[in-house]
Amino acid sequence: MSIDWHEIAQDIKRIHSGKEFVALHEPTFGKKELENVTECIKSGWVSSVGEFVEKFEKKLADYSGVKYAIAVVNGTAALHIALKVVGVQPNDEVFMPALTFIATANSVSYLQAIPHFVDVSDQTLGLDPVKLEEHIQKIGITKNGQLINRLTGRIIRAVVPMHTFGHSIDLDPLIELCERYNLVLVEDAAESLGSYYKGRPTGGFGRTAAISFNGNKIITTGGGGAILTNDANLANYAKHITTTAKVPHSWDYCHDEIGFNYRLPNINAALGCAQLEKIDEFIDSKRKLTYKYEQLFSNINGVSVFKEPPLSKSNYWLQTILIDEKKFNRDKILSTLNELGVMARPIWKPLHELKMYNACPKADLTVTEFLKLKIINLPSTPIIGEGKWE
Repeated sequence: MSIDWHEIAQDIKRIHSGKEFVALHEPTFGKKELENVTECIKSGWVSSVGEFVEKFEKKLADYSGVKYAIAVVNGTAALHIALKVVGVQPNDEVFMPALTFIATANSVSYLQAIPHFVDVSDQTLGLDPVKLEEHIQKIGITKNGQLINRLTGRIIRAVVPMHTFGHSIDLDPLIELCERYNLVLVEDAAESLGSYYKGRPTGGFGRTAAISFNGNKIITTGGGGAILTNDANLANYAKHITTTAKVPHSWDYCHDEIGFNYRLPNINAALGCAQLEKIDEFIDSKRKLTYKYEQLFSNINGVSVFKEPPLSKSNYWLQTILIDEKKFNRDKILSTLNELGVMARPIWKPLHELKMYNACPKADLTVTEFLKLKIINLPSTPIIGEGKWE
């Protein structure tokens, strides 16, 4: 059957409480957030010190199933430090999917290391461990216990899988591959708080992981991010260098290395504490939203709703449809929906196509090229009552 995208836009508006403009993803706040922020303001501790920061870190670590969480100013800062503390050095190469948000590559570049782009799986939309191993066998040699790119002579230090739109990659084969080739696993879990792989939360499989609490994420602190780890030494080092590497002292100022002013303000953490209490209900609502979209597109040939991969449970951060690019023009669909007040977005331009990264090493990217014109993100704000939270 043919599809009328004007009609689809109206159906999406009805799903989202009849709003005339439906954003891609809005934060949902209520009484608890207001109470926490008010308490924070009254205390006078609104900046980088205060009880809400420690509370938020403890709640986040418990929820994520890890021993330590270090709250920082945003997800990019979190990934920067997550890579630094595990030993990524200038001129190292770091494997990552070509189909990811630019922060994944930027975080590596901040360390003067080199992104090395690999392909994704059409089952997860994230890094494909099977294709990564095939690529390693083509370009890799092992010398002194390190994986070396024989084409560049550089050490390949780490791999950064990103759990795209909240959908976990297949982690077990990647973990095995990392052990075999002495690669450090650092999870880019910016989008996947509340998602699971084989019953375990994402973000707890690597030596470190990074989460984002941007305003459009599953929960938000306004800005904000966090580093997750089970390693006490890495946690202590991450906390130290994200607070300007200041040596603890009751009144003196002394810094023992170049640090970063990345600490999350207390007032943002106050929001996070309230949001984290609601995350499971947000996710439940997002799963119901997925079902509504499935119903909407169920009889339309050439359009399918992307579902969570096998072995995982997704937070469904961004609702995703895949279109048959031979039947539909992605950009025409996006223009129509946005003109009608339904915010829809394409997936990111693959990083190897960006001018600042097009000279970086890369593997065969057949699946990336296949997916880039098929993916559309639809409005994904949890449907809770009339869009309010009490």
